[in-house]
Formats: sequence, C-alpha cells, structure tokens
Amino acid sequence: MGRFNLTLPAMGEGIIEATVTRWLVNKGDRIDVDQPVVEVATDKVDSEIPSPVEGTVLKLVHHEGEIPKVGEVIMVIE
Repeated sequence: MGRFNLTLPAMGEGIIEATVTRWLVNKGDRIDVDQPVVEVATDKVDSEIPSPVEGTVLKLVHHEGEIPKVGEVIMVIE
C-alpha cells in the first residue's frame, strides 16, 4: 500500500482546528480499519478519529496538546 497520511477531518461548519487530547496508539503499533487512533477536542465537540486504513503507525505528527488545522497531516501509516 505504501504510506498513508491521516489528516484532521472537517468536524463541522466553522471548525478550523482541534486540540490533540490523547493518542490511542503509539509509533510502531499495528492498526486496523476503523480503529480509533486519536482523541481530539474543539470548542463544540470531542471526537475519536478512526483509521481509514490498516497498517503500522510510522509517525505521530502532532503531540498531545498541539492544535493542528483541518486538513493537516496528524499521523503517517504504512
């Protein structure tokens, strides 16, 4: 499959960023499709983001407490 860049999805109208509150996986972990990988929080909603692919976590791009924008890469999966 190669590498897959998981981006922060749009979570509602007017939401442009979210805080990474907790990673549910670590670098090197094997993950499945639809497995929750990260918890994020906005001023309107807290959410778990699932993986759209199966593979191995290569990199967690943002640390807990950081605030990526919608569309930014947050994790790399191989």
